[in-house]
Amino acid sequence: MNEITMKLHVDPLLLMALREDITSEDVSANAVMPEAKPGTVDLICKQDGVVAGLDVFARVFTLLDSKTAVEFYCRDGDEVKKGQRMAVVTGDIRVLLSGERVALNYLQRMSGIATYTRQMAALLEGSKTTLLDTRKTTPNCRIFEKYAVRVGGGSNHRYNLSDGVMLKDNHIGAAGSVAEAIRLARAYAPFVRKIEVETETLEQVREAVEAGADIIMLDNMTDEQMKQAVALIDGRAETECSGNVTRENIARIVEIGVDYVSSGALTHSAPILDISMKNLRAL
Repeated sequence: MNEITMKLHVDPLLLMALREDITSEDVSANAVMPEAKPGTVDLICKQDGVVAGLDVFARVFTLLDSKTAVEFYCRDGDEVKKGQRMAVVTGDIRVLLSGERVALNYLQRMSGIATYTRQMAALLEGSKTTLLDTRKTTPNCRIFEKYAVRVGGGSNHRYNLSDGVMLKDNHIGAAGSVAEAIRLARAYAPFVRKIEVETETLEQVREAVEAGADIIMLDNMTDEQMKQAVALIDGRAETECSGNVTRENIARIVEIGVDYVSSGALTHSAPILDISMKNLRAL
């Protein structure tokens, strides 16, 4: 993440997390270390995976004390191994103790998402299909989780509701039909916005094609229905498959030939990567 993004969007969220964890003082740290004293601690990987969020990890400590130094031995996107020393953090021991949990929460979560995404993306290698995330993210953590998806080899779908037009089942219900929803969106949205429509039946697919949708999502369809839908669309719109796509079943999508597959599991079901801060010692 670049410095502008960090200052504008990341720092306020990290400060909120730190305030959640330290309402007045860190009683435990202050009890064992009443005065400032320099120290160092190792960042250790405890299971194999893909690391993401190293800048965020370091930022937690520098927000507490700008003199904290972090020396990394890996970079975002690297595959790390159990037992590997990933970094050394040096600074006021009280800062190392007080920032530990918040820093690790972000790093573990982001690395878990990157690891899961890398595994899913590998199953699509050699195909035309691009792996996308969704808006099914942890509240106030979207910027971290979507970044982790990119690090893992996936791509981002729209960031939020202001980022693009996606007409889902309830939008279609509100408008009265697929065609009417597309007509209204075309009249309202800026011309630079693509219009994506969620479809659940072949009849809706046909209606979306005829109404000029740019992207047609095939939602919770069977493999056979999706194959028929792709044939029906015949290149007149981009295609996206969605609905309960996980690491266990994504490989089947390759044969269908859709342009994109979106998976909420990338962010809502990825387990954390186990990472710890160990061997704290005074200098």
